[in-house]
Amino acid sequence: MFSIYILTYNEELDIAACIESAQLSDDIIVVDSYSSDRTVEIARRYPVRVVQHAFESHGRQRTWMIQEVPTQHEWVYILEADERMTPQLFAECLEAIKTSEYVGYYAAERVMFMNRWIRHSTQYPRYQLRLFHKAKVWYTDYGHTEREVCDGPTGFLKETYPHYTCSKGLTRWIEKHNRYSTDEATETLRQLESGTVSWKTLLWGRSEVERRRALKDLSLRLPWRPGLRFVYMYVFLGGFLDGQAGFAWCTLQAFYEYLILIKVWELKYQPVPSIENVNSDISSDEKEVEAAITSTSP
Repeated sequence: MFSIYILTYNEELDIAACIESAQLSDDIIVVDSYSSDRTVEIARRYPVRVVQHAFESHGRQRTWMIQEVPTQHEWVYILEADERMTPQLFAECLEAIKTSEYVGYYAAERVMFMNRWIRHSTQYPRYQLRLFHKAKVWYTDYGHTEREVCDGPTGFLKETYPHYTCSKGLTRWIEKHNRYSTDEATETLRQLESGTVSWKTLLWGRSEVERRRALKDLSLRLPWRPGLRFVYMYVFLGGFLDGQAGFAWCTLQAFYEYLILIKVWELKYQPVPSIENVNSDISSDEKEVEAAITSTSP
C-alpha cells in the first residue's frame, strides 16, 4: 500500500471529489496552505488527516511535506485537488511498488477542458512524478512550479490520471496564471542571463521529461514566442483535432506566453518599486519640503 498526499489551497469546489477518488488508499493526508474558504471543513468530513503549513513555494511546500508529515507507508503519491485517482492507476501503483528497481514513477495527465479531453495540444503524454519512495525524492523551485530531484532511477506508469485544469471556472484559471506568469518571468530572466540550452538532452534525452524541459529552455530564447506556441500547439501538435476546446486551449496558452514576455520586459526596464523604496522616497520628499519651509521662515 502507499499513502496519498493531497495539496490544497482554497479548493472547496474540488476537494470532496478528489478525496473520494483517493479513498482506495488507507492513508490520505490533506496538506493545506491555510485556505480561506471551506476546504478544511469539507476535508474533515472524510477519514483523512489534515495538516496546515504556510505556503512559500511549490518546491518548498513539497519538500516540507515529504520530510515533516509522517505517513503510514514509505511510498507516497502526490495528488493535486483538481486531479483524480483512478482504480486502474491505483492498481498499477500497487504493482509498481513491489519492485525496488525504481525510486519513483512518472504518470501522464489527461487535461480535461470544456468538458473534453484535450489530447493533442497538451503534448500528451506529458509526465509528472507522482509515485515515489519518500526517502529518495525532494524538490527544488523552477519558475511558478517545481522540479524533482531523485536519488535513483525512475520509471513510467502506463495508466493516466484526469486533470480538471479549469474546474473552478475560467476567471480562476486566468487569476492563477496571472500569478504564475510573474514567477515564470523571473525564471525566464534568470535563464536568459545565466542558463543554457542542452542540445544533447533536447535531441537525445533519456526520457520525454528531460527532452520537454530542454525544449522549454530553448523556447525561452525564441522570438515571437506567443505566436510560435500557438502554431506549434494548434498545427504541429494537432490542436485543431480537439475542436473548439482545442482552439480555446491553444489561445489561452499563447496568451499566457505573452503575459510572461510583458512581465520580463517590465522586470528589465520598468521594475515595480518595493513599498520600502516608496516609503523612503516619501520620507525624503517630506524632509525636502520641511527644509524648504524652514529656510523661508523669518
